Amino acid sequence: MSTIPFSSYKSGYVSLVGAGPGDPDLLTIKALRCITHCDVVVYDRLVSTEITQLIPDGVERIYVGKAKGKHSVPQSETNQLLIELARQGKHVCRLKGGDAFVFGRGGEELLQLHQAGIHADVVPGITAASGCTTYAGIPLTHRGLSQGATFVTAHAEKELSINWQALASLNHTLVFYMGLSKVGVISQSLCQHGLSRQTPVAIIENGCTPKQRVFIADLDTIEKTIQGQGVKSPALIVVGEVVTLAAELNWFIAQAQSQLEKLSA
Repeated sequence: MSTIPFSSYKSGYVSLVGAGPGDPDLLTIKALRCITHCDVVVYDRLVSTEITQLIPDGVERIYVGKAKGKHSVPQSETNQLLIELARQGKHVCRLKGGDAFVFGRGGEELLQLHQAGIHADVVPGITAASGCTTYAGIPLTHRGLSQGATFVTAHAEKELSINWQALASLNHTLVFYMGLSKVGVISQSLCQHGLSRQTPVAIIENGCTPKQRVFIADLDTIEKTIQGQGVKSPALIVVGEVVTLAAELNWFIAQAQSQLEKLSA
């Protein structure tokens, strides 16, 4: 059975749309349709410029992005904004980087919308852990290396509240979101709870975009490796033996080099 078309709601409503990790070609067809047929787009900092450029002229844009230490709009105000816009009879595209339900606070927003009696739907997006590792040539799982993957948010106001012992014993690929400023803490904590200091680590900066950079080291040296490199968020930390495959499987860099060679020929 097909989903309800956007035009079926007579009153205003909200679509929580995952924009993926940056490459506009990774948008789903439904996400693109929502972006191009809505009345207003409320978007986050992690939505790439290439994707915001797809918003048609005449569609209202409202930025509610948050950066570390610089919350432009509190979450409670964003929730209320979505409700008010929908009550004005507008189709609101709530555009989020990655997937709204993976560290995107989409569940909180959907709860508030439902409690306010607002119609809403959710359009999944490719989360950074999947998209960025793929573009770096790092499979999340690989036979003989990792039978699972665990996603962890390293965002915290003060100290990280993480069961390091459990993470270190999983034998999973570990992917840390929003952890760039805590690389040293993450590395030290995992080593203290059983992981070898030689466990491979990758930091993927601006994944799935032309600005993508990948830094590979191990738990013992990763913090030193990125010192002086000017690495900035968004960046993803990947821990596990699958990182060793990056050199051979890095199709994205190979593709970019091939295109450059064609242009210079």
